[in-house]
Amino acid sequence: MLAASRDAIVAIATAPGRGGVGIVRVSGRGLGPLVQGLLGRSLQPREATYLPFPDAAGQAIDQGLALWFPGPQSYTGEDVLELQGHGGPVVLQLLLARCLEVGGEVLPHLRVARAGEFTERAFLNDKLDLAQAEAVADLIDASTEAAARSASRSLAGAFSSRVHALRDALVNLRMLVEATLDFPEEEIDFLKKADASGQLQQLQQSLAGVQAQARQGALLRDGLQVVIAGQPNAGKSSLLNALAGAELAIVTPVAGTTRDVVQQTIQIEGVPLHVIDTAGLRDSPDVGEVEKIGIERAWDRIQRADAVLFVHDLSRNADAVYRSADAAIALQLPSGVPVLQVWNKQDQCDAATLGAVLAGGVDALAISAKHGAGLETLRRRLLEIAGWEQPGDGLFMARERHLQALKRVQEHLQAAHELLAARAEHLDLLAEELRLAQQALGEITGEFTADDLLGEIFSRFCIGK
Repeated sequence: MLAASRDAIVAIATAPGRGGVGIVRVSGRGLGPLVQGLLGRSLQPREATYLPFPDAAGQAIDQGLALWFPGPQSYTGEDVLELQGHGGPVVLQLLLARCLEVGGEVLPHLRVARAGEFTERAFLNDKLDLAQAEAVADLIDASTEAAARSASRSLAGAFSSRVHALRDALVNLRMLVEATLDFPEEEIDFLKKADASGQLQQLQQSLAGVQAQARQGALLRDGLQVVIAGQPNAGKSSLLNALAGAELAIVTPVAGTTRDVVQQTIQIEGVPLHVIDTAGLRDSPDVGEVEKIGIERAWDRIQRADAVLFVHDLSRNADAVYRSADAAIALQLPSGVPVLQVWNKQDQCDAATLGAVLAGGVDALAISAKHGAGLETLRRRLLEIAGWEQPGDGLFMARERHLQALKRVQEHLQAAHELLAARAEHLDLLAEELRLAQQALGEITGEFTADDLLGEIFSRFCIGK
């Protein structure tokens, strides 16, 4: 453990600003003298005690609840003291200063905690694994109910348990390969007898299931960046307002009204979508300097989007100049980004015109942002683009680093699968691919060490035979 993690730490644990309740939290080893010096008495473990919080002169800074959690039965695994008082910023700062003042006398290494340090200590003291520790932040940052529930499942260990199950199966397979390498004189084909090939295939199938759920969890956490693009007055701002259910963007018939990006996060079936309205795309001598900057920013957002809603104006579809400008924009859209062709103002055109423009394929939709027609279909298409599969109530939260780690596991297992067919010549390479796969899994939970495999081998096999 790093030297800094041996210091006692203190911080205001509630959000900045005023509130009904505010919490000052202290964590460290041997906090008994601090409790006595701060409150003038000891506390019963895990019992809320109502008492005054005195200053150096004995005058009450506040009245509130004190809770004492001796380690290791605490969130951080260390001694933890919580002072729960009124949630005024001045009161909390006074309590924080008083903790540091008393700490200077009886606990010289007490300092203000770094961001996330309480949860970091919970990880270092084996109260949480790395995936669970990340879920704490994800639960706080959740933008939808579904995301919050998934983060809660990850915090409870749902994701970690799936990773541990993969690890256990992988360790068992490694053990068989290592035994074959270490004891060739025994003439026992451990791999064939234990159906190593079947075990590896089952492991790959289980990994695929975890990857699928992790992708859904990452989508719940990060959402989808959806950029609304198109020519001026196509109805982009009206579409943003319709999707958000609020008048967020100014709508006028004047070209160039939107000159900067306007963003709003909405949710569809619990999936957060970050919808971004942009300046109208046009190349005209009438474009001023401010609007030009807005157009540049629009293209920048389009390049970084997860999906683009290319909004067309059906009422101007007969205008050849308008169609030509739309075609020029389409040529500049990034090839790697899904583009949904959205034909707006369907209420202003006849059925024949509508049928003709929609003949372009499945990525063409007709809507009326003004009247709400077609918006439900648009929402469903956005979920399809996002890859949302409605996985049910067992979903856990995941991050991009988890997806990348699982992808590396998949690659190493595939390499192992190919080597297993020629195991007589490549057992050492097979063992290395399995080791790298386990190492990648360990990155998710932060639990992998080189001694793990050794412990498993000693517990299951009599190596000394």
